[in-house]
Formats: sequence, structure tokens, C-alpha cells
Amino acid sequence: MADTKRENERKYESDGDDLPDLTGVAGVAAVLDRGPAELDATYYDTADERLAAASITLRRRTGGSDAGWHLKLPVAPGVRDEIRAPLSDTVPEEIAALVRSRVRDRELIPLVRLRSVRDVRHLVDADGTLLAEASVDTVTAERLTGAGGTARWTETEVELADGGDPAFLDRVDKKLRKAGVRPSGSPSKLAHALERTGGHRNDTGAPPAPRTAGDHVLAYLRAQRDALVGLDPAVRRGLPDAVHRMRVATRRARGTLRSFRDVLDSAVTGPLGGELKWLADELGTGRDQEVLADRLTTALAALPTGLVAGPVPERLAVWADPRRTGTHAHLTGILDSRRHLALLDRLDALLADPPLLEAAGRKPAKVLARGVAKDEKKVTRAVRDALRLPPGEERDLALHEARKKAKRTRYAAEAATAALGAPARTLAKDMKSLTTLLGDHHDSVMARRALRELAAVAHAAGENAFTYGVLYGGEEARAAAAEAELPARWRRTGTGASG
Repeated sequence: MADTKRENERKYESDGDDLPDLTGVAGVAAVLDRGPAELDATYYDTADERLAAASITLRRRTGGSDAGWHLKLPVAPGVRDEIRAPLSDTVPEEIAALVRSRVRDRELIPLVRLRSVRDVRHLVDADGTLLAEASVDTVTAERLTGAGGTARWTETEVELADGGDPAFLDRVDKKLRKAGVRPSGSPSKLAHALERTGGHRNDTGAPPAPRTAGDHVLAYLRAQRDALVGLDPAVRRGLPDAVHRMRVATRRARGTLRSFRDVLDSAVTGPLGGELKWLADELGTGRDQEVLADRLTTALAALPTGLVAGPVPERLAVWADPRRTGTHAHLTGILDSRRHLALLDRLDALLADPPLLEAAGRKPAKVLARGVAKDEKKVTRAVRDALRLPPGEERDLALHEARKKAKRTRYAAEAATAALGAPARTLAKDMKSLTTLLGDHHDSVMARRALRELAAVAHAAGENAFTYGVLYGGEEARAAAAEAELPARWRRTGTGASG
């Protein structure tokens, strides 16, 4: 069974092989010698080094206190999540699943072997509490593919203790720099080994600034593709907001294809848009559950205790748990499916060989502004038509459709912001405000539907359904307030900012 550890460390290089004296660092009472450890790690990747290109490392390591499989996912500079699994001969499935969006149908093969002799020191405070572990590693690298190659170097690592204050690493850093130790130019041992043993593709530089309308659209699409791939492990791990962020990236990509049909040939992108809609719908199962669970749990917690009758919190907790309802299992099944992996391949192919139309080569201002303006007009019509309907289910549906159009306009404005500047930025902000209001209204509609279902189940079980009725009344009031605010909010957003 895999477990996760947040790793916060810094790497250094120097001309010597010894660790400078760190007893002068504020908070350090003693530096304890823990002796040497011998580590032997084999790093796995695809033949074209897809994991390394994303600063992800996957290794099988023996020796030391944590032998096993280690997958390291970047979080921020110097910070990584390390997912560990017990030692085995092949990559454990729970580890392989976390890199499937990048690996897809490629084989994970042994890429580099690193053998290290690690001289370990513990930095402790006056109570003997561990503050950080500092080590000097003498590393021998052997490339296992191609023509091979070897390298040898010495590096220093300082890893913050679990739950430690990251500011402590700043104090250690200052001490090491004064002693002539330099920050490493490589983010990991694997990156250093690949550079030293040859064959590593150095293609991580920033792309050139977009110039044409097509450049801007493709840059925005590329960012969404990267988000879909990068968020995959977080969705599988059940991290907060991961499903929502992936769904937004899916919608942004689909909206871009629809908004800028004079840039990309819709005859080619249409089927891809359909697949993006499928993925967004599948992700919506988990997202809608997350939103409603949070909304209803918050509303329940705000009620006076005298209005809570029966086991409402317990029943709501069971209903809201995505793992109990099968939502999480369903999402991981979608991410593992051939259909989803094929969708990622098609996005890659589109970006590598885009079906550009004539307008794609023109200056971006007019081309992108035209696409944004068309979307904004659709929002204006949709809101106007919805407000003409009497309150009820038909108006609810019309407002939901207006919300979808407002989201699409927001995404189009975001894609055009680099080219259009402040007007597009303002429109995106206004459309976000409008979609937030319409989203609250739609969430109220869905919450009332869920409360009716929960009340029916509770009543059938012989429980008091009074509290569900109280929550239902609160949702009705929230929806009415949103509808009352909408005319003023719509007038503020319908300003022709895209023109």
C-alpha cells in the first residue's frame, strides 16, 4: 500500500567532500553523526524520458531506512510529494497509475542506476527534536540505455524534518553559502545523472512569445493540455479541488475550440470537442458531489441545534463520501480508460500539427476580439431570455444555459488577454462574477433536488425529515436572492468590453 510524504529539501555542490559546521545555525543545539548509508537506486522512465521532462522521478531503491519504490511529484521549487510503495520486482500498480497520463502506452524501463554513499547528520534543537537531516552523498551514476555512460560527483542535501518550518532551511542555506557551498544547478540526482551521462533532451525552455492569432490560441490550449496531464495524479489521490481544476481545464480547452473556429478548422477539432465534453461530464459526477456535499454540510453546521432532528449529519456524511458512493473509483476508471488516454494523444497531435485556417496567421487583436464579441452577445441574449420566463424549472434551465455561455466567454477572454490586454481582462473578470452568481443559483437547484432525495430516504427509514425541509427552505431563499441580483449584475457585465 503506497503512502505519501511531503519532501522539502535543498541540494548543493561544493569543491570539498565534507559538510560545513552547522552548529552556528539559529535553533541548532547539536549536529549528530548518524554514520554512512549505502543506497542503490534504479530510475525508471520511458525511452523518450517523459517523466524526466516533467521533473518527475520514479525509482526502485535498496539500502537505507526507506527501501522500496519512490515516486516524486513536483509541488514547488524544492518541494515534492514522495509516494512510497513496498519493494517489489516490478513497478507497483498504484505507482504506475499516477504516471499513466504521461506514460500512456509506453513502457517504463530502467534508465539510470545511482549508487550512493551517504554520510548523514541530524540537526537537532535543545530538546533533541529533529530539525533537518543533512547529508553528503558520493554518487556514482550509470546510464542503462543507449551507449551508456558513467559519472561521479559529490553533493550535499538538507531535508526539512516532517512538520518543520521552511524558514529553517533559509538559515541553513545562509550558513552553507558563507562556507562556499553553492546551490546545485540540477533539481534532482536523476537530472544531474542524465546531464552527465548524455542523451537527455534539453527541451524545457520557455516557448517563444505568441505573435499571431493562432499562436495565442495554441498557447492557451497547450496550457490546458498540460493541466489535464499534470492534475491526473492529484485526482487519483483525491486531493482537494483537483477534480474541479481538471474539469475547468477540460472546459477551457473545449470552449477555445468553439470560440475561435476561424482560427482552427472545426471540421477537424469538432470530434475532439466532443471528447472533451465527454470528459467534462464524467468529471462532473465527482465535482457536483464535492460542491453539494460542502454546501449542505456548511448549511447544516450553521443551523441551531434545535433544528437538527434525527441522524442528519451521519446520513449526509455517508451520502457525501465519494469513496463510499463509488465516485472516486469511477473517476480513476475514466482516467485509466483507453478513451481518455486517446483523448490526450489527440490533444498532443493537435498541438503538434494544428489545423490552422487563414485567420490564424493574422495579427491577433481583431481576430481574437471578434471571437470574444460573438460569445459575449450570446450571453446577453441568454440572460435576457431567461429573465423573461416566470420562476420555475424552465427558468432554472435557461439560467443554467446562460451560465455555460458566460463561462465560455470568460475562457475566450482569458485566451485573448495576452493579445487584447485590459478590455479582455476586465471582461473575463466580469464574466467570472456573473458565472459565480449563476453558479450559486444552479447549486441551489441541485441542492434542493438532493435534499428531496435525502428526505425521502430518511422518511422511509422512519427518521424525522424536518431538518431536510429547513435546509430546503434556505436553498429556496438563496436562489431567490440570486435571481433578484441578476438584473443588476447582468447590466454590469453586458458592457461590450470585448469590443
